[in-house]
Amino acid sequence: MNDSPGPVLVPLTPEPVNLSALNQYGYCPRRCGLIYLDGEFEQNIHTARGNAEHERVDRAAHVAGHEGARIEYALPVWSEHWGLIGKCDVVEFWPDGTLYPVEYKHGPKKKHINDDLQLAAQALCLEEMFGREVPKGAIFHAASKRRREVVITAELRRSVAETADAIRAMLASGQLPPPVNDRRCEQCSLNAICEPTITAATRRHRTALDSLFEPDIAG
Repeated sequence: MNDSPGPVLVPLTPEPVNLSALNQYGYCPRRCGLIYLDGEFEQNIHTARGNAEHERVDRAAHVAGHEGARIEYALPVWSEHWGLIGKCDVVEFWPDGTLYPVEYKHGPKKKHINDDLQLAAQALCLEEMFGREVPKGAIFHAASKRRREVVITAELRRSVAETADAIRAMLASGQLPPPVNDRRCEQCSLNAICEPTITAATRRHRTALDSLFEPDIAG
């Protein structure tokens, strides 16, 4: 009788990562950890504006980028292959079969890689759900009322996969990433909880202490 254990079964579908987590991690890995590991969330004027803008998207008439497009608001999307789940603010279904996701942001027109990551993840979900290529989408910046079109490049697709894997690794480890401690911290709603300056100083102090007591292996 063979008592050896059978093969280890590895799930084919990765643990799903929320689309908004990609945006948070792309902005600051520690912020993502505070929200998704520790369940922390503090609202400031920027997050309040963003939430209000998303609520308006769910109710307001969206001006499509193509004549005759059908509009879907707050469309739930997912991808088993990439392990993604979330919602699209707006998806335009063009008469020629094109799917065109539009993500709403409250700020002025400006390129942010974390926004592009979130939009690209939406495109990957739509591709799997509808079996069609989604080559581009747009970020609508409410402050300037302008669109910024984003091409869903191979590099951006790789970044989505790598970021999702990094988030899974962070969640599995249970460890918060270190603070970025730069200009991003100034407007972050989690600044008071994160305390990036104090945390960074503590890490530097600990590193300095460790270096003092490193064993001397010379000679």
